[in-house]
Amino acid sequence: MTEIYYAEDDPGIAELVKAYLERKNIKVSVYGTLADLRQALAKRPPAMVLLDWNMPDGCGDSLCRWIRGNWKELPVIFLTVRGDSADIVSGFESGADDYVVKPFALEVLYSRVQALFRRSGNVSGQYLSCGGIAMDVSSRRVTCGAEEVTLSEVEYQTLLCLMRNKGRIVTRAKLLEQVWDVNGNYVNDNTLTVTVKRIRDKLHQPVCLKTVRSVGYRMEDTDVYA
Repeated sequence: MTEIYYAEDDPGIAELVKAYLERKNIKVSVYGTLADLRQALAKRPPAMVLLDWNMPDGCGDSLCRWIRGNWKELPVIFLTVRGDSADIVSGFESGADDYVVKPFALEVLYSRVQALFRRSGNVSGQYLSCGGIAMDVSSRRVTCGAEEVTLSEVEYQTLLCLMRNKGRIVTRAKLLEQVWDVNGNYVNDNTLTVTVKRIRDKLHQPVCLKTVRSVGYRMEDTDVYA
């Protein structure tokens, strides 16, 4: 099911939007603060973000700029009472793809959501993240915190396989089957061990990359680094 993150501090409005969209087979996860939404985004980007402007811990335009700096193609729609032309212009300048002024009809919101999906597609699978590590699959960009990290082809493919299977054990055998080196040869067992060590070194020893002794590796969300 397609998932949307929704930043809204009014429980009544949030519940109406959530109930309506979920009847349309769109899962909605509601966040009452920008901090909660930011934390959720860092763990796993959704297919779209609905964003109120006036939130208890800040303004939605600042978070919109942060989103656009990290996920250039992630669709964002403002849902806000701020309907002045200057606010609307500011919203788009912050990186929003659409702007809906409250009060709004739920069927109109759904139409805007669907229209944006048609233009952008479901980009959630394009962005992978775990414990401060982020991958943009379309651009092959890897970051650790604010730092962009350069990986070899084998390192990139190994990390990609692990990130796509986040929360699950990836056996060494599976990695050896799926990961090729730049010359088109299968990576051997010793090369895999060295490759994972180099990935850890380049990503500053992230504790989210776990070794499952005698089996393989597992990525799991954590905000702590070794």
